Amino acid sequence: MSELTLLATVPRGLADLAAAELAVLGANTIREHNAAVAFSGTLETAYRACLESRLINRVLLEIGRFEAPSTEAFYLGARALPWSEHLGEGASLACEFTGQHPTIGHSHFGALKLKDAIVDALRAERGSRPEVARERPDVRVHAHARGATISLYIDLAGESLHRRGYRSEALAAPLKENVAAGVLVRSLWPQLCTDGAQFLDPLCGSGTLVIEAALIAAQRAPGLTRRYFGFLGWRGHDAALWQRLCEQARARCREPDAGRPPLRGRDRNPAAVRAAIANAERAGVGAWVRFEVGTLEAARPEAPGPGLLCTNPPYGARLEDLAAARLVHRQLGVVLREHFQGWRAALLTGAPQLGMELGIRAERTHTLWNGAIECRLLRMRIEAQSLREPGSLARPDSALAETPGARMFGNRLAKNLKRLRTWAERESVTCYRLYDADMPEYAFAIDRYVTVGDALAWLYVQEYAPPRTIEPEAARRRRGEMLASLPQVTGVPRERIKLRTRRRTRRGEQYAKLAGEAAFHVVSEGGLKFEVNFTDYLDTGLFLDHRLTRERLRRAARGARFLNLFAYTGTATVYAASGGAASTTSVDLSNTYLDWARRNLALNVPADGRHEFVQADCLRWLGETVRTGARFELIFLDPPTFSNSKRMDGVLDVQRDHRTLIEQCMQLLAPGGLLVFSTNAQRFRIDPELERRYTLLDISAPTLPPDFARNPHIHRCFELRAR
Repeated sequence: MSELTLLATVPRGLADLAAAELAVLGANTIREHNAAVAFSGTLETAYRACLESRLINRVLLEIGRFEAPSTEAFYLGARALPWSEHLGEGASLACEFTGQHPTIGHSHFGALKLKDAIVDALRAERGSRPEVARERPDVRVHAHARGATISLYIDLAGESLHRRGYRSEALAAPLKENVAAGVLVRSLWPQLCTDGAQFLDPLCGSGTLVIEAALIAAQRAPGLTRRYFGFLGWRGHDAALWQRLCEQARARCREPDAGRPPLRGRDRNPAAVRAAIANAERAGVGAWVRFEVGTLEAARPEAPGPGLLCTNPPYGARLEDLAAARLVHRQLGVVLREHFQGWRAALLTGAPQLGMELGIRAERTHTLWNGAIECRLLRMRIEAQSLREPGSLARPDSALAETPGARMFGNRLAKNLKRLRTWAERESVTCYRLYDADMPEYAFAIDRYVTVGDALAWLYVQEYAPPRTIEPEAARRRRGEMLASLPQVTGVPRERIKLRTRRRTRRGEQYAKLAGEAAFHVVSEGGLKFEVNFTDYLDTGLFLDHRLTRERLRRAARGARFLNLFAYTGTATVYAASGGAASTTSVDLSNTYLDWARRNLALNVPADGRHEFVQADCLRWLGETVRTGARFELIFLDPPTFSNSKRMDGVLDVQRDHRTLIEQCMQLLAPGGLLVFSTNAQRFRIDPELERRYTLLDISAPTLPPDFARNPHIHRCFELRAR
């Protein structure tokens, strides 16, 4: 068989495991990416990936690649491909488009142009056109743009391979099957089950972790229960080869050994247990598993010997659920410490701070995504040296509201609110910092936001994680006192108070995404509108301490070509555009943030060709753009303090790298232009060589808003011009 060029998309955080899996399945020239693995192989390799991979989302077969700097060039390039080799008479079609293209700014528009190209080509050749089917088409075609370079693929999976076909009854917010498999592989279950280890999920829901563990133990290919694949209606499909591979996969399936304890799941919800039993039967592993109704507190090993307890407990994405989630984690910790000595445990959570409630130290921590939700996998050994003392739960709010600490905190908050409200009304500021660890023992930052239209007030509370010298019980008590005081003093109800923990990270550790609610609210600043998000990320999307910095950019932007590096949600771009910038270019590595930036811009100025959004590693983009001779009259450079994203070339350390970044920006600066450099690095020191080479003005103090006066080191900000 000839070698094909293939691409497997995978959940973020599992690319290394997927690459190793593909190597076993016969893949060659394997290259890992952030959420994909590129490889080559025969059609048999591609089929085996669809059938046997436990981790992959999709398998894409590349059928063409061409340069298309314009929309018309994209259409013509796509139309030129031999589509009759892929779509038979009467075959249905679906099209997708992803990536960043110079002229195609919306994925739906790109998909429509691709569909038009294919339909027009086939109509010209056959006199008839294929039908378009959104769900389960015969052939799904995917186009991906990397700048002007277009890659076209046949989606051999057709729909995500996490849909094994066994789960027809799913409870709320289910764990994706391939993510569950990734958790198990990362937790060494393939080796443990070979050694006869026990398995338990004491909070199993509809049974996904237990069923995936059984599929691994039974050596059963997860694709055997699927009835739909994207290649089944593709003209290049080899039905005999596929049938042979399915028969071989069925022959490899194992039955459980006599005397081996079943893989177990338990849940207090009888409906969840009924769904889990039905799902396991459909998956073909009913003989391997046992599900039972029962409480977490009553969970015990089935037999002597080691095992793996693996679970995905609730993590309280909403503030009102946080106390219940904390209680579950504490109960789980008690059960593990008292009854599962000698076992391993793996906990997948969307709120890593709740892992502290277990009273067990994690030996390894991994980041991975369940769909749009960024999670942490905590791997633990349940043994004496890994145990630590958890704190007790804070008392209910009703008992905390009248404590001396709550009254003291409430008095300080009321004074701040009275003082800042006068200033905010005078300056028309609707989003501002209300409290910032004014009392060191109550280490919180509290921001007040008012949404546009409904004029509802929200409080965004960030807790500075206490140092190890602070007793956990004392920290919990103060958190409870703070939460009890906020509604009374501010009048904001609990459902509009969002709590996050801001902890000190090790160098290179990334903050996790905390939820996947995608609940955006529109707020106002400086007469402009911006989307904010109080649930999904540690930050809301609007850095309030840069309020005055953004205003300076607006005043300097008239007639200027504006460049926003590390653009984040594009707030500086919106200010520059509203100030009359001739054009704006916003560069960021994250497509999520760039989409957010586009929405922010659309809220304020008409969409037109003057505003460009570039998804790129800013360090690489700077080096490439300097060589093009491009020039900007106004540049805003606001890099992260430290970043080691897998999509970047190398590691960014702002203290080490700021001189290089600034010097490259100065090469892009037009004569008479202005560079504004900002950083939130607390111990930042500007390189003295920059002061010698350029006209440099420290504007940190003038850009510090009154609501941040207590923290003069919240950011450092400089203006630079060529001498």
